[in-house]
Amino acid sequence: MSQEQYAAGGDNTEPEPFDDKAHIRDEIDLSNAEWQRPLPEGVDPDELEDAVEIAFVPHTDGVTYVAMRQASEPDGTILVFTPSEWEAFVLGAKDGEFDEPW
Repeated sequence: MSQEQYAAGGDNTEPEPFDDKAHIRDEIDLSNAEWQRPLPEGVDPDELEDAVEIAFVPHTDGVTYVAMRQASEPDGTILVFTPSEWEAFVLGAKDGEFDEPW
């Protein structure tokens, strides 16, 4: 369905999201990941309770993915970004898209 048909009220179902990481989700090996904490200069990593850690993880498909986790929960949820997703995330962070509204 074209954008015009969707906008005109044709079929109001949204397209299914595409997961371009589905093929690596069960294959990516984080056991040797070198986790880093990107911190502002002069900040002690032990002072931040909600710090995140990132790791650049090469995969057999030739792509280096970026993994991100909460430092306080190393066995918790790990987000995996493609290079283009990571670039968009970093640009958004630099642009203030994730700043608290207050």
